[in-house]
Amino acid sequence: MKRRKSITAGEALFQIINYLIFGLFTLICVLPFYYLFINTISDNSLVSKGMILWLPKGIHFENYKNVLEIKGLGHSALVSLGRTVFGTILNVVGTSFLGYALCKEELWHRKFWYKFVVITMYFNAGIIPWFINMKNLGLTNNYLAYIIPGIVSPFSMILFKTYVESLPASLEESAQLDGAGYLVTFTKIVFPLCKPIVATIAVFSAVGQWNSFTDTLFLMSDSEYYTLQFMLYQYLNEANALANTMRSALSSGIAVDPSLLITPTAVKMTVSLIVVFPILFVYPFFQKYFVGGIMIGAVKG
Repeated sequence: MKRRKSITAGEALFQIINYLIFGLFTLICVLPFYYLFINTISDNSLVSKGMILWLPKGIHFENYKNVLEIKGLGHSALVSLGRTVFGTILNVVGTSFLGYALCKEELWHRKFWYKFVVITMYFNAGIIPWFINMKNLGLTNNYLAYIIPGIVSPFSMILFKTYVESLPASLEESAQLDGAGYLVTFTKIVFPLCKPIVATIAVFSAVGQWNSFTDTLFLMSDSEYYTLQFMLYQYLNEANALANTMRSALSSGIAVDPSLLITPTAVKMTVSLIVVFPILFVYPFFQKYFVGGIMIGAVKG
């Protein structure tokens, strides 16, 4: 039987403090979502008065039913889902291959191209030149505007490049001795060994794609291309008018419980929770890779 490792009083105190600090930090992160949730399922009249703080009162789920019936919300969810899936896949592939290519000494003017990509992290032309450029490229009211600009991420490229440089060079050398080219070496040898950093890049890209709404605001005038986050942006700005419309539709000629009549506050909180909820499922699947990827890719050993 294995013996338990004895720890000193100082080590025990450190562990206790460590657990308390991280437990408090976790609570701070979870509390806003809990607050949103209990307010979306509570009596709307109490919510509008700010009387729901710790426990729900007058529990009901009518807010979700009413909000999900908003015209265009389902289509916007599909637009956001599509840009998140395709945008993340292309970002991972494009960023990974560029990071791998910049690791090769034989790449023509490698240092110049590396600096050329990195400098875009710190400087940009501004919103107006960006909009003019996107318009000239035909990317206004075009779904590709969500995909093409995000194929390469400079920060993620740096992480992937650093991670690849930490891999043993003998792995690639053995593949090259067997006659493998750069593309085969990348797809068969390098990429499968980079799961931690690939998962990290995928999380960054997926969250960025899902949460983005400014590109919709500037580039899309056709409601067919509205994303879920842009719909949230609109609803938060027009919550009063939307709540009045939904309230009149619900109560026209029908006796309705006042606690179920939707309010601007209920609209804001319910839509916010619906929008943020799907992306929360991304983290549990990638969490085991995330820490290792971000640490190994950020520090060269």
